Amino acid sequence: MSVMPAVIKERCAVSGGEVAGILVAVFWAILVSFLAVALARLAQTLRATTRLVADVTEQAVPLLTDASAAVRSAQTQLDRVDAIATDVQEVTSNASALSTTVATTFGGPLVKVAAFGYGVRRALGRKDAQSPAARTESPRHTVVVGRAVPYRRWRKRKKD
Repeated sequence: MSVMPAVIKERCAVSGGEVAGILVAVFWAILVSFLAVALARLAQTLRATTRLVADVTEQAVPLLTDASAAVRSAQTQLDRVDAIATDVQEVTSNASALSTTVATTFGGPLVKVAAFGYGVRRALGRKDAQSPAARTESPRHTVVVGRAVPYRRWRKRKKD
């Protein structure tokens, strides 16, 4: 009889604690993998942000210098405009004083001369209106400054 090596068949017995330990180890391995990927992407984002901040800083300094020069120039122009406005105000007050002086000096006599001329024209007009030749002429029309008499009314008045 040949002796065959005896194969010992043993049954592997795994306890529930060992299975739970394996599951926890697999879960932690997957979690660490996801965290590693997230940290790698975060590192790339931080590098890009650092480059962006450096570029913005490089460009911001000249822009701030230009903006500061523009503000100084605007302030200079505003000072000039303020001086011009002050001069214009002074000229305006001088013109007002001059017009007041002219009105008080010449206004009274000119009004009197105009009133006298109006009275003379009126007196001469009444003298002509009293003559028989003036009555046969066309009737007088009242003129209102700033208003126009409609055409039909004017024609009716002409016929009267």
